[in-house]
Amino acid sequence: MNKVLLVDDDVELTAMLSQYLVREGFEVHAVHDGEAGAAEATRQPYSIVVLDIMMPRLSGIEALRRIRTSSRVPVLMLTARGDNIDRIVGLDMGADDYVPKPCTPGELVARIRAILRRTEGREPAASPTAVRGARLLQAGPLTLSTGSRTAAWQGRPLELTGTEFMLLEVLARQAGQLVSKQDISQQAFGQPLARFDRRIDVHISSIRQKLGLRVDGQSWIQSVRGRGYQLLLD
Repeated sequence: MNKVLLVDDDVELTAMLSQYLVREGFEVHAVHDGEAGAAEATRQPYSIVVLDIMMPRLSGIEALRRIRTSSRVPVLMLTARGDNIDRIVGLDMGADDYVPKPCTPGELVARIRAILRRTEGREPAASPTAVRGARLLQAGPLTLSTGSRTAAWQGRPLELTGTEFMLLEVLARQAGQLVSKQDISQQAFGQPLARFDRRIDVHISSIRQKLGLRVDGQSWIQSVRGRGYQLLLD
């Protein structure tokens, strides 16, 4: 049973969402401020954390920062509708997705299941280099273990969030080729890219920082304005 940590100061909303999640087969634990949420997320194993941004004692953004210092648990942010700044900051800090409030319980469950699907280990399809007997994907100096969902860059461990891993996996499977944002969205998120949705750009920016620069000073992930991204092999 997937275990959900629900962090929101709206007690009535939290109770309603908890009941719905339980009916949908989830185990739920709820806390009502950011400080308690950050502590709980790093104290016990959870399948996913649903984290509101506006909370007392500690904001959702700061709670996410604390969680990411020691945990890669998937995090779904609840944001005020239309507040793009909070969404971008949350994604840039390692959140896996966001849902604007108010949201329906059905929408929340759908997003949770989508995140869990893409952050669980899956058998890889054809890859640039397949290592026999292992679930590894090799693309230049990048090695992805799709079973354990761990990554190495130039022989060293590479810390990625679940969403960053999925995006990098999509690019690695087509390394050296330009991949459109629409294809990236379909393969990583299982849905078309919505207009004005900058999730991919924000996550790619974070991945670029983690990979560093090539010897020529260029990024390992090249972009073609308005078209997509390409992972270079050397």
